[in-house]
Amino acid sequence: MASRLADSVATGPASATQAHKVAARLRGVRRSFDERTVLDDLDLEIGTGEFVAMLGRSGSGKSTLLRVIAGLDDRVEGEVEVRGTVAVAFQDARLVPWKRVLANVRLGLRRPDAQAVARSALEEVGLGDHLDAWPLTLSGGEAQRVSLARALVREPALLLLDEPFGALDALTRITMHDLVLGLWERHRPAVLFVTHDVDEALSLADRAVVLSAGRIACQARIELDRPREREHPELVELRLRLLRELDIDTKGATK
Repeated sequence: MASRLADSVATGPASATQAHKVAARLRGVRRSFDERTVLDDLDLEIGTGEFVAMLGRSGSGKSTLLRVIAGLDDRVEGEVEVRGTVAVAFQDARLVPWKRVLANVRLGLRRPDAQAVARSALEEVGLGDHLDAWPLTLSGGEAQRVSLARALVREPALLLLDEPFGALDALTRITMHDLVLGLWERHRPAVLFVTHDVDEALSLADRAVVLSAGRIACQARIELDRPREREHPELVELRLRLLRELDIDTKGATK
C-alpha cells in the first residue's frame, strides 16, 4: 500500500520553500491488476499552479494514475504526496440526473455560503441562466461546464481532468479550451489534464508528459506564450517528438 501524504508540513526553511512549489509528488508508484502491471515504479511531480498534459495510448494507465492521485485507489505501492484539495472532472460529466444544475454544483459543499458560491461558479462558466435546468436537457458542452463548476467550487489546489472533452465536437472543444485556460489563469490550481490529442496538449499545457509501459517515457516543457500558433516551429518539433513517443506514424504530422 502506498504511503500517502496530504498537506504534510516540511521542516526547515529550505524544505518548506521546496514543498510550496509542489502540488503533487509520486515516487516509485506501482499498481497491478492481477498479473498485469499498469503503473511500474512511476515518478512524477506537478508544480504548484503548473498545467501538465498527460498523453498515452489506451490502456497505458492514465486514468489509473488519476485515481491514485485523487485518493480513489489505495491499493498501490510507493509514495503519493498531494498538497491541498483535489477536484476531478471526467469525460462523463457524472451529473446526478434527479438534481437540477445548481444542486449538482452545490452537492457535498459544506459551507454556509454554498448556494452563492455554486451560483457564482456557474456564472463563471457561462451557465448563470441554467441554474434550474435538468442535466438531461443540457448539451455535452454544457454538461462539462457544470462539471467544471462543480470542481471549481471546491477551490482545488490540484485539478484533475480525465479526457473531459473527448466526446465533444471540434468547435465545442475549442470553446472549452478557452474556458479551461481562463479558469486556470484566474484561479491558478495545478492541473493534470489527460488527453489523447497531442495538439490539445501543446495548445494548453506548460508541460506535456507521455505515459508508456507504466512510466513517464518522455516529457517536454512548452515555453511559448498562449494563444499558440499550431505551425510554430517549436510546436511542430514537439508534435513530432510526442507522436514518435506514442508510436504514431508522423507522416503528414507537420501539416
